[in-house]
Amino acid sequence: MSTPTPHAAVTLDRLTFTWPDGSTALETVSGAFSAGSIGLVGRNGSGKSTLLRLIAGDLQPTSGAVHAAGEVAYLPQQLTLDVERRVAELLGVAPALDAVRAIALGDVDPAHFDAVGDDWDIEARAEASLAEAGLDPSFLDRSVGELSGGESVLVAIAGIRLRRAPITLLDEPTNNLDRDARAKLAAMVRSWKGTLIVVSHDVSLLELMDATAELYANTLSVFGGPYSEWRAWLDAEQEAAKQDERDAKQSLKKEKRQRIEAETKLAGRAQMGRKAFIEKRVPKIVANGRKAAAQVSAGRLRTEVAEKESDARNALDETGRRVRGDASMKIELPDPEVSASRRIATIADGERSWIVQGPERVALIGRNGVGKTTLLRRLVASAAHNSGDSRQNGLNSAENVPKPEIFRSYAPGTLTATAHTDRIGYLPQRIDGLDDAASVVENITEVAPAIPEKELRNRLARFLIRGGAADRAVSSLSGGERFRVALAKLLLADPAPQLVVLDEPTNNLDLDTVDQLVDALRAYRGAVLVVSHDDAFLKRLELDLLLEIAEERMQQRETRPVTQ
Repeated sequence: MSTPTPHAAVTLDRLTFTWPDGSTALETVSGAFSAGSIGLVGRNGSGKSTLLRLIAGDLQPTSGAVHAAGEVAYLPQQLTLDVERRVAELLGVAPALDAVRAIALGDVDPAHFDAVGDDWDIEARAEASLAEAGLDPSFLDRSVGELSGGESVLVAIAGIRLRRAPITLLDEPTNNLDRDARAKLAAMVRSWKGTLIVVSHDVSLLELMDATAELYANTLSVFGGPYSEWRAWLDAEQEAAKQDERDAKQSLKKEKRQRIEAETKLAGRAQMGRKAFIEKRVPKIVANGRKAAAQVSAGRLRTEVAEKESDARNALDETGRRVRGDASMKIELPDPEVSASRRIATIADGERSWIVQGPERVALIGRNGVGKTTLLRRLVASAAHNSGDSRQNGLNSAENVPKPEIFRSYAPGTLTATAHTDRIGYLPQRIDGLDDAASVVENITEVAPAIPEKELRNRLARFLIRGGAADRAVSSLSGGERFRVALAKLLLADPAPQLVVLDEPTNNLDLDTVDQLVDALRAYRGAVLVVSHDDAFLKRLELDLLLEIAEERMQQRETRPVTQ
């Protein structure tokens, strides 16, 4: 049983968690989170999401313990996958709300009164929480599937606020949020009561935190400041470590050189002694005495230079451990052999149309709920219908595309999207094209049946999916790991896609992986259509076309996203 650290909201005591397949997510992690707001950062796969699930009680430690000083509210990063849930359930008010409504209709079952307790005003408070998050109170009785991903996240956060738990855990809360929604979340974070632990890749959100914690190589360290201050400290520390490593290498080289010089000198002395003995220039007893003394002196010198070389090697090892050598995902998109004049897709709003052709990079932006995701789904569905192939080359087919959401900003059908190729790779924002019950290898084999398993595993290693991780069920993966599997499934399909369609691709990705994705998309020789609220990501793509879905139509903007 863990012993709580004084004044700590959450204490970790030699916390270890191993998945059923034997792979270890966390090993003997100790540390503490104090009260206030803390941004938890780390590379994809470092165990951040697993740690939150352990703190929330969603997972049980293999060994060690977690102590939380109060009730814990938890927002998982895969919240929006459960599209059948009611908004009232996301808010956590469904039992009391249903009971109040049943009593109002004349049902006096005692169970209803137990469910209500003192929450007779639950509907009014729930609607007020939705309004605080900038959402319409009518959302209360909708299903998650009727909401955009960003709206679902805001509903869940509003529900957590409603509960007023002393400890709150948010896993990638800005995923799918537009600029207005992110501003509303930022306002809520600034006034948050109690302890708030946030896992995020969103630098602007991390800047609002009182402290920054990093999970790296099973070590939890806490820095007293926001992300930018922590990053500056880490960069300076790494630069100092690299300089120390360079100095240690030079020192080791010097000690090796001195050892070689000493060995050469000793070898020369020994040669001279043997020559003098053979030539009998000195009496035998004197020669033997000199030989014994020389051996003692040589042994002392060898020990001295060996110790210095060993000390220099140990110093190099110690400084080397301070220098990080993190692996990066190696994303290389295949060449789909698309000519510059090849028509790939057409997007229209009833008044104008835009043609995507050749290796162009096009982005769609607009507020949550305006229909961006629906447009992408229609595009993918049109490709499947035109091809007449329900498998659609192993990629997302019409069967796998969820039913279109209703456009809320204008009459349904105003926006259209038509694909002129059936070779489309589609990565939805909910990443719901994977079989959660199947392993990673099984998911990828579905789209690349001709690739031998050994070769398939080698290719997966380039996506940082190695060893036993490839045999884990997809349902056990973190958001970043899930993204890498979905991306691998898209990119390893045969034949290669001529159009890559990405819906909020930077969700759940660490900053280094975003760099890799940007480089790959810029080098891709096919067309790219992306929906994103990440302005920095879009700017780096060097877009050919940027379309904003406004209230009743689309408009072409300059090929750079507006800043907040």
